[in-house]
Amino acid sequence: MDRRRQSESRPNLSEVNVVVDDSTASSGRLLHLHALSIDSASLPNANEQMSRWSTLVLAYKTLGVVFGGLVTSPLYVYPSMPLKSPTKEDYLGIYSIMFWTLTLIGVVKYASIAIKADDQGEGGTFALYSLLCRHVNIGILSSKRVSSNSSLSHSMQEGTEKKSRLGIFFESSIVARRVLLFIAILGMCMLIGDGILTPAISVLSAMDGLRAPFPSVSKSLVEALSAVVLVVLFLLQKFGTSRVSFLFSPIMAAWTLSTPLVGIYSIIHHYPSIFKAISPHYIFHFFWRNGKEGWLLLGGTVLCITGSEAMFADLGHFNQRSIQTAYLIKNLNDHDDGFYKFIPTAVYWPIFIIATSAAVVASQSLISATFSVIKQSVVLDYFPRVKVVHTSNSKEGEVYSPEVNYILMILCVAVILIFGDGKDIGNAFGVVVSLVMLITTILLTLVMIIIWKTPPVLVALYFSVFFVMEGVYVSAVCTKIYEGGWIPFAISFILALIMFGWFYGRQRKLEYEVTHKITLEGLRELLYNPGVQRVPGLCFFYTNIQDGLTPILEHYVKNMKSLHKVTIFTTLRYLLVSKVAPHERIIIRKLGLIGVYGCVIQYGYADSLNLEGDDFVSQVTNSLQMHLQGCSDGLTYDPVEIQEEISDLEHTKQAGVVHVRGKTRFHVGKNCGWFDRIMLAFYEVMHNNCRSALLALGVPLQQRIEVGMLYEA
Repeated sequence: MDRRRQSESRPNLSEVNVVVDDSTASSGRLLHLHALSIDSASLPNANEQMSRWSTLVLAYKTLGVVFGGLVTSPLYVYPSMPLKSPTKEDYLGIYSIMFWTLTLIGVVKYASIAIKADDQGEGGTFALYSLLCRHVNIGILSSKRVSSNSSLSHSMQEGTEKKSRLGIFFESSIVARRVLLFIAILGMCMLIGDGILTPAISVLSAMDGLRAPFPSVSKSLVEALSAVVLVVLFLLQKFGTSRVSFLFSPIMAAWTLSTPLVGIYSIIHHYPSIFKAISPHYIFHFFWRNGKEGWLLLGGTVLCITGSEAMFADLGHFNQRSIQTAYLIKNLNDHDDGFYKFIPTAVYWPIFIIATSAAVVASQSLISATFSVIKQSVVLDYFPRVKVVHTSNSKEGEVYSPEVNYILMILCVAVILIFGDGKDIGNAFGVVVSLVMLITTILLTLVMIIIWKTPPVLVALYFSVFFVMEGVYVSAVCTKIYEGGWIPFAISFILALIMFGWFYGRQRKLEYEVTHKITLEGLRELLYNPGVQRVPGLCFFYTNIQDGLTPILEHYVKNMKSLHKVTIFTTLRYLLVSKVAPHERIIIRKLGLIGVYGCVIQYGYADSLNLEGDDFVSQVTNSLQMHLQGCSDGLTYDPVEIQEEISDLEHTKQAGVVHVRGKTRFHVGKNCGWFDRIMLAFYEVMHNNCRSALLALGVPLQQRIEVGMLYEA
C-alpha cells in the first residue's frame, strides 16, 4: 500500500506518459505472416489461381456497379437538350463536342491523372482534400490532425522536404483553409445530390420507352412505374453492394453487348459516315452558326460525361453517341426520344427491358458512393452519427446506412413525382455533373502543386485546359437555375447547413473541453479527497481531448464521490487517412496514478470499428496487459507493483465493466449573439436525435452510463 501511495506521488509525470508500440504483438504478427508466406510459397499455383479468380469476380462485379453510370447516359442526353429545328450540321457538331469531352475529361483527366490521386485506395473530392491535409497542415480541427507514431514519423520525413509556396500559404491563412474545406464539402454535397438525381433521371428516361409503342400511356403512369422501380431498388440495398452488383452485372453485360449490335445496323442503315464528326472543326462551325444558342445547349451535352467521375473510360461511350447521332441526322426532330426511335421493331422490347434494367444499375453506382461519402463524413465528425452497417466481411469499404437509404428513396421518388419533366431533372443533373468535375479539377491542381511537385508548365497546361472547358460547361448549366437547376443547389444547401451546424457545435464543444480540461494534478487532488472511494470494477471513461481529461470527470467524481478501481480514459480518434494499421489501432499509456490509464483508439475514414462489446473490452485490456508487461522490463517501475496492477486489472474486469460518457448540452446565456443562439440550438436538435457513439462499439445497454452536464456557450 505504501508502495502504491509512493507511486501516486511521483512528481515527474512526463516519464510515465509514454505511448508504447506493441512490439510483442507485432513480432507475433510477423511470425504468423512469415509462416503464411512459407505455406503460400509451397502452393504457388493454388494462390495464383485464387488470385486470378478473385480478380475476375471483382471485374464482374465492377461491371454491375461502376460501369453502370458510364454507359447509360444515351437514355437522357438528347432528351435533355432544348433543340429547336436542329440540322444535320448541328448534330455533327454536338457529336464532336461529346466525343472530345469524353476523350479529354473521361480518358485524359480521370483515367490517366485523377485515378493516381487516390488516398490509400479511396477516391472522390473528400479523399483529395484528406490527401492534402495529410501532407500539409491545412485541417481545421486540430484534434483530427494528430496522427499515430508511424504517421508522425512519416509527416516528419515529409516535413524535411521543401514545401511549396502554395502549401505555406494555405498553412498560414485560416481563410484559405476554410475556403478549401468549403469546396470539399460542396463537392461531397453535390455527390450526394448526384445520388438522388441519377436514379431519378436514369429510371424515368428508361421507362419513358413505354410511350413509343403505347401512345395512350400517360406521363403520370410512367412516373408512377419509375417510382415503384426505385422503391424496389432501395429495398435491395440492405443486402450489400457485393450481392447487388453480382445480381446486376449480367444486366450491364447484356446492355453493353446489345447496343453495339443494334448500333452497327443503325449506322449502316442511317448514316455510315458519322465518324467524320470526330474532326474538331465541326465544333467551331457549330458555335459559329449557333452562337449563344449553341452555348446553352452545353447544359444538355455535359450529361454525356456522367459516370466519368468514377475514373473509368469506356469506348462504348463513343459508339453509343455515334449510334444515336447517326439516326437523328436522318430524323432531325426525334431528339426528345431518339434513343428508342432508332431501335428496330423486332428487338424493341428486349432492348427496352435491358435499358430499364441498365438504368437501375446506373443508379446503384451513385447510391453506393453516397453511402461511402456519408460514412466518411460521420467518422470525421462532419455529419451527425447515423447507423453504418458493413455488409462485407472482407471489404471494409462496403457500407450501408438504413437512415440514409430511406431518405434517398423518399427524395428520389419525390423528384420524379414533383419534377416529372425529364428536362428539369436533366438540367439539375447537369449542374451536379459540371460542378463536381470543376471541384475535382481545382483540388487535383493543388495535389499536383503541393504533393506531386509537378513542373509548373504541365500544371498550367492541365489547369487551363480543364478549368476553361469545365468552366464553360458550368456557365451554361447555371442558366438553367430557374428550369430545374436549383434542385441540386437546394439539396447541397440543406446538406451543407447540416454539416456546418454539426461541425460548428462540435468545435465549440471541443473548445470548451480544452479550456476547462482537468489536469493529472487536478485528478490526483480529487482522488486524495477522503470522501472519494475507489469502487470495484473496470470503467471506460470516454473523452474527446488528449492533453488532459474531460471536465465531465470532475462533475462525475464530485457528485458520485467515487471512481472505479481501474479507469481507462478512452478516446476514439478518427484520422485524416484512409486506413490505420492494425498494430497502431490501440495506443495505451500510464497516467502516473495507480489504476488510471489513457487509451486512444485510432481509425481512418475507410476503416470499420471491428470492435463490439466484449471484443472491444478484451482487445483494450489485452493491450493494457502487454503494455504493463513491457513496463516491468524497464528500470522505471517496480516489477512487483506492475504485477499487482495486472492482477487488479483481471479482478476488476471480473467484477464488472461500465462505459461512461458525457451527455452534454449548451447553456446559451444572455451574452451570446444571435448567430450562436441559432447554430447551437440547431446543433442541439441534431445531437439529441443522432445515434450514440457507444452504439457503434456495440456496448450493451446495461453497461452504459451517461453523465449530464451543461457547457456554458
